Amino acid sequence: MFKTRYGNVLTVILVIVIVLILGLIGWFVYDTYKQRSANDKAQAAVSDFKKKIKKNTKQGDDSLDVGNVITTEKLGNEKTYLENYEVKGIIEIPKNGIEYPILSQVTKRSLELAVAILWGPGLNEVGNTVILGHNYRNGLFFSDNDKLSNGDKILITDQSGTTITYIIYKIEERDPDDSDYMLRDTEDYREISLSTCTDDSSARIVIWAREEENKDESEENTESEETNENTQSDDSNLTDETKNNTDESEESDDEE
Repeated sequence: MFKTRYGNVLTVILVIVIVLILGLIGWFVYDTYKQRSANDKAQAAVSDFKKKIKKNTKQGDDSLDVGNVITTEKLGNEKTYLENYEVKGIIEIPKNGIEYPILSQVTKRSLELAVAILWGPGLNEVGNTVILGHNYRNGLFFSDNDKLSNGDKILITDQSGTTITYIIYKIEERDPDDSDYMLRDTEDYREISLSTCTDDSSARIVIWAREEENKDESEENTESEETNENTQSDDSNLTDETKNNTDESEESDDEE
């Protein structure tokens, strides 16, 4: 009798364990499918966004390439949507090998589909624009933001077709409720902030990036500074020569 009851208990426990294992496997398969489906939709939106930019460029190619800024004709009314969310642009992080649409607003659903604008003046506008994305710990969206370093590049393409390169200059962990970084003074520069949770979800990884300085402008500033220095040097030499001539003249007068 005892052996029978013991056997029944073991059977029940074994069944429960098998059900739990199957449940976990089912959840993992569903979650993987869900994330892969989201990634496929996101890439389709990126492709559609690029096609519309290319189409408008062909209609009248007024493109202009100046330094790190590439400008093409505006999209007009031809906009890309991912489900009900307008695609405001594209984010590309070469180091992580990712490229995703940037959606117009942050909601539970929009963050399941891509990354989204949380706050700020807008993509590639002067000021700080905050972009929020999930960390799924599997490479999707902002999962690999913790692998980025100062000096890494982030490319943002907006609806006008303008692509601006931003350089990371600060990475920090913040309390989930800390938002003062959003209001920072960018000194009339274009800046972005990428925000995502840490792997253990105890804090947020916030990445600060500023528009890359135009090399041509930088060279012009350097040349201007060198010209000013040379001018000042020439003026100084001229002043010294004038002084010497004056001294010699005074000595000559004294001799007379």
